[in-house]
Amino acid sequence: MKNQKFFIPLIFILLLSTVGISQTSRKDVTTRILFIYDASNSMNGSWNKGKKHQIAQKLLAQSIDSLGDMPNLQLALRVYGHQKYYRNGQDCNDTKLEVSFGPNRAKAIKDKLKSIEPKGTTPIAMTLEKAAEDFPPCTNCRNIIILITDGIEECGGDPCTISMKLQREGIVLKPFVIGIGLDVGFKKSFECLGTFYDASNEETFKAILGIVISQALNETTASVNLVDAGGKASETDVGYTLHDHFSNRILYSYVHTFNAKGEPDTLDLETIYTYDLVVHTIPPVRKDSFTLIPGKHNILGIDAPQGYLNVQAKGFVTKGEPIKVIVKQHDKSETINVQNLNETAKYITGFYDLEILTLPRIKLPDIAISQSHTTTIDIPNPGLLTVTKGSKGLAFIYEEKKNQLELVFTLTDTNPRESIYLQPGEYVLLYRPSGAKSTQFSIEKRFSIKAGSSASINL
Repeated sequence: MKNQKFFIPLIFILLLSTVGISQTSRKDVTTRILFIYDASNSMNGSWNKGKKHQIAQKLLAQSIDSLGDMPNLQLALRVYGHQKYYRNGQDCNDTKLEVSFGPNRAKAIKDKLKSIEPKGTTPIAMTLEKAAEDFPPCTNCRNIIILITDGIEECGGDPCTISMKLQREGIVLKPFVIGIGLDVGFKKSFECLGTFYDASNEETFKAILGIVISQALNETTASVNLVDAGGKASETDVGYTLHDHFSNRILYSYVHTFNAKGEPDTLDLETIYTYDLVVHTIPPVRKDSFTLIPGKHNILGIDAPQGYLNVQAKGFVTKGEPIKVIVKQHDKSETINVQNLNETAKYITGFYDLEILTLPRIKLPDIAISQSHTTTIDIPNPGLLTVTKGSKGLAFIYEEKKNQLELVFTLTDTNPRESIYLQPGEYVLLYRPSGAKSTQFSIEKRFSIKAGSSASINL
């Protein structure tokens, strides 16, 4: 029964944030706050020096007064549990948008609150689903929901599941929960909804309500510290993104920068979010679940020690596409970067496996990259082989190693003259004219390639 449940006043706030506005100037964004008010029968119960409905109504009216003159702010009111008396049967569809969004709605909301009489049940999950439809389409709005309620779901819905679903879909963010006089068991039941605040009396409740609204409306400062192997925030000049932890939606994207003092630059961030930080080093590094403290400068620190890799063939300049170097983390199959020969790239410190796309390929496992150090890999300069064919035919170049032939390159059968850069070593060329009908027409040519030299074969 309604009068048998464990009554606890609380406030539950969610942020619905329109995609694409996170880096827009806050001066250009309209903030829309939808107040959801619990008018179920239990709000007639006593709390501190009055009834829960009277206290909640008074606090909400005061909050609306404080917001009434703010520019770029719109308010609305949804109420549940006020249309049907619970003794006449439970109505789990008892939820209604009483004041829609628009400018100068403060008076209309306060007048509506005065006329509301708590009567019915508590359809929290249904109300949250309906509330998502209360915001008209807007490409430049911050949409906030503040739910004021005194108890638990009574219609079989699952507010936690609804909340998580909306968060994953990027419709709402992690909520704030403010409870009054909660026992341990009740507190734990609301942890799935979001950040929890406990208010022991009316004054604390009022203060926390102000804090929550302030967090919803205001930004705070933060710095991203990219920490090197020595524990100092010395790394910079790399891109990073801040994601919403629950939907994984990108909120901010920046290039990390030091300010004029040589320190990580200061950002203005919204405290309503829980952030996941991804730094686009090679490979990327990630740290999840940063929460910001309002009114305080926050540090978002992440280990990102980096060094350099240079693979070079001194003095060698190719006339075509540069030779590529495939880079993988040691003993892992995924390619994390492809850099050019004779160029330097930056990597997270650790061990890497290299595959240099020379002919033949050079594989170098377990190459160490250390903090702020350039690891230089020198490979021999290739030599240039020119093959001239008197007629069309099949031609293959093999490297000879320990009495084994390994295929290095297949020449084009229609091209009478080809030039190929090969690494120093011993090679075998096998050729057979296209029209030959006997294996005996195969030709074998053995040759050596020396660093920086040229060789030619006429077939």
